[in-house]
Amino acid sequence: MTAAKVLPPVILAKLREEVDRTEHLLALIPPDQLDWRPEWPTPQPSHGLSISRLLGHLLTCLAGFCAALHAAHGDRLAHFTRLRELPVSHPCGIDEARQRIRDYMTHIDEGFALLTDADLARSIPTVFVPEGEALLTLLLGNLEHFINHKYQLFSYLKTLGVPLGTRDLYAWRGR
Repeated sequence: MTAAKVLPPVILAKLREEVDRTEHLLALIPPDQLDWRPEWPTPQPSHGLSISRLLGHLLTCLAGFCAALHAAHGDRLAHFTRLRELPVSHPCGIDEARQRIRDYMTHIDEGFALLTDADLARSIPTVFVPEGEALLTLLLGNLEHFINHKYQLFSYLKTLGVPLGTRDLYAWRGR
């Protein structure tokens, strides 16, 4: 009997959708505005990032998926350890962000291909929760983190006057 793989493909499809919209937004960034940052008051340091730093932070979000998948699969994904050597949360250009997002997604696809529904309930120790929490919680938390910063990029672009609408932010189904 094979292990059920119902939920992992659904979660991965949602992440791919969010990455697709993010790559779309990357294409709309005015290249001469990478150092731009909003001038509104911000209680969180990550809210006042320059666009280039925000792009680097988006990489952090995807690196989080890879870290969770590596922790869940151990030796089967031992080559994921090389990802820790790559910079994240750094000033990042558009082309670098695009390439690194695709690289992370290749690794994420590989990790998700190994996941079963039962794996999602497994407890994974983390820096933040050493006693561990469910892999599903970690994956959904990383998805939320990525989506929030995708919206931050959308907001930055709107503030810069880039003409954007709802279809730039969300995938539309059936229309």
